[in-house]
Amino acid sequence: MDEVKIEKLVYGGAGLARTESGVVLVPFVLPGERVRAEPVRRRAGMTEARPVEILEKSPARIEPRCPYFGQCGGCHYQMAPYEFQLEWKQAILREVLERVGKLKPPEQIGVISGEPWGYRNRSQFHFGRHRLGYKMAGSDRVVDVSECPISAPAVNAALKELRAARRDRRFPRFLRQIELFTNGERTMVNVLDTDAARGVARSFFVWLAERIPGAADGELFYEACGEKFRVSHRSFFQVNRFLLEPLVEAALEGAEGEAGLDLYAGVGLFTVPLARRLGRAVGVESDGSAARDLDFNIAEAGVRAEARRMQAEQYLETLTETPDFVLADPPRAGLGKRVVKHLLRLRPRRIHLVSCDPATMARDVAALAAGGYAIGSVVLVDLFPQTYHIESVVRLHRAG
Repeated sequence: MDEVKIEKLVYGGAGLARTESGVVLVPFVLPGERVRAEPVRRRAGMTEARPVEILEKSPARIEPRCPYFGQCGGCHYQMAPYEFQLEWKQAILREVLERVGKLKPPEQIGVISGEPWGYRNRSQFHFGRHRLGYKMAGSDRVVDVSECPISAPAVNAALKELRAARRDRRFPRFLRQIELFTNGERTMVNVLDTDAARGVARSFFVWLAERIPGAADGELFYEACGEKFRVSHRSFFQVNRFLLEPLVEAALEGAEGEAGLDLYAGVGLFTVPLARRLGRAVGVESDGSAARDLDFNIAEAGVRAEARRMQAEQYLETLTETPDFVLADPPRAGLGKRVVKHLLRLRPRRIHLVSCDPATMARDVAALAAGGYAIGSVVLVDLFPQTYHIESVVRLHRAG
């Protein structure tokens, strides 16, 4: 068992300490704290450890709001005040841009934040033996959870009903993972995993809808940014119910021209406002469910836009006319070499990148910068308070 002094927080939720044998990563600690930690996993020059005792506490440390904090693997920073979390996320974002991308970030990284509790409109829960909740950090064991303070009230209400329904003999015992997605009035229930080869009968969802309005729905209509979006049960949608409009505004700020392109468009959260702003837009989405929602939402909004169901790189390969503005909101894997290559070939005036992974974002921005783009601004949009996850918007413009 080692005694270490925490130097800083790093991406992934851990605190970093340095010893003669290398770096030690410890979760649920704060910079400046002296901690007794037990090694869990060792690699060359690095040890992952768990905190056993905090010998010297940071004056910033507070009591976590959630009784499951430290057991459940969902939150990482509840022991820190929210402003403290934001400051460290800024520092981590800056450090990743410098270390991974070898980039010089703007002197000021903007911050957009909202209510740090009750923000999640979509939460996933796991079933264990006599348990329903979240998986324990680094384990497949399920922590029994009766309420989640970062989930929306409607999600918690549905969770309470699920726990009660589970005691009924009609409840399928082979469920392993379930998702609750709410617009505040209706809550869709999606089964994500079972331990049986067969699916779940629709009669189960109809029965559950007696307790949870919307449980049997295959789609949800979500109002955001003055628009109404259809979101089917397999389609992605941003989870922070308080920051949808600020995120869209941050992503589209400075967009200009006559035609815009939205890569990885999802159901059209950016595509529809982009079309209203510029007059014309194309949304590109490869997922079938999301692409159908995108097409529907464009038609319902009555904007001049079109949905293309294909991979971003496939669409860009066919493109010869340069769009005035490109927005890209890729998954964690980032843009990748092929998409960056085509963007550099097309050379739009502005490229705005929305990212949920600082490392792949830094890699992609570095490649675009090497190809003649300059960083105009970087904004941290804190979609995931109490966790280490970082959403950012990087606005790039063509240099020269």
